[in-house]
Amino acid sequence: MGLFERLLTLWVLIAIAIGIYLGDRFPSIFIEAAQLEVASINIPIAIFIWLMIFPMMLHIDFSSLLQVGRSPKGLLLTLAINWCVKPFTMAAIAWFFFNVIYDPFVPTEQAKGYIAGMILLGVAPCTAMVFVWSQLVKGDANYTLAQVSINDLIMVFAFAPISAFLLGVNHIEVPWQTLLVAVILYIILPLIVGVLVRATLLHRSPKTFAAFCDHIKPFSIVGLILTVILLFGFQAQTILNQTSIMLLIAIPLIFQTLFIFALTYAIALWINIPFTIAAPASFIGTSNFFELAVAVAIALFGLNSGAALATVVGVLVEVPLMLCLVSFAKRTKHWFKNTNKMQLND
Repeated sequence: MGLFERLLTLWVLIAIAIGIYLGDRFPSIFIEAAQLEVASINIPIAIFIWLMIFPMMLHIDFSSLLQVGRSPKGLLLTLAINWCVKPFTMAAIAWFFFNVIYDPFVPTEQAKGYIAGMILLGVAPCTAMVFVWSQLVKGDANYTLAQVSINDLIMVFAFAPISAFLLGVNHIEVPWQTLLVAVILYIILPLIVGVLVRATLLHRSPKTFAAFCDHIKPFSIVGLILTVILLFGFQAQTILNQTSIMLLIAIPLIFQTLFIFALTYAIALWINIPFTIAAPASFIGTSNFFELAVAVAIALFGLNSGAALATVVGVLVEVPLMLCLVSFAKRTKHWFKNTNKMQLND
């Protein structure tokens, strides 16, 4: 790992500072960039996320992907955490913080909005960014794709009813266009392009393919840095004007993130899942599909609602916190047996 990658957390912190500074000094630029959307998905952000995940898609091997079903532990763990645990712990943690700990100084109606936004984050497991976290820990690219794809399929059917149940409302309008566009943009298209490029380069020679992967690898980190600058630039005014309430929202979100990661990681270690599967499985449940959560919060409660603000805080908290967890996973890789290969015979 090069010096740039080893100091990635530092570069992200610098990117956060740059984003806030530029967003505060030149807000018009970010206002215009924020309006470049399709189905509530920001186009510049989508481009940078593409830069992040495309290098990993080059390593997807469909012949190996077919073997994922022979090693179901990681997949079952991901599904259990994402759909049977995470939404409900998020709701419980949000309720406890805002109705118990914060009760003396956060009005009840405002608290309801913040809780709603956190719940929406909890019901939306990660779709795109997990490919970045998986790549950083050298996770199994094929297995990560399978985990994300099946979670997205379940999300189509489970997001609305679970959200409705936890929010206590009768009707949830899921922005299906946002969900569909995100899946196509962040999974299907980069996968197709990656497979085609991989096949073309391997047809020439394995050496050509390896050289191309080495050259394109830095784009993943560059995409992450640019994404961070944009995200914090978009929200610079909110960060500077509502710092205190954002900190109050961030604390339970951080608590939930660490709890879900620790739980998934510990279970994976306990049931002897290889590290290359266990780490991405932990990241999928720990991070969130923030585009969907933000879009639903705005649609249900309004652009300036507490729910929308909570989902935005989730976005801002996620990147630096996930980088810390990536670092932790890399340092504890030796805890797992068979870290260099996938156990196909569970």
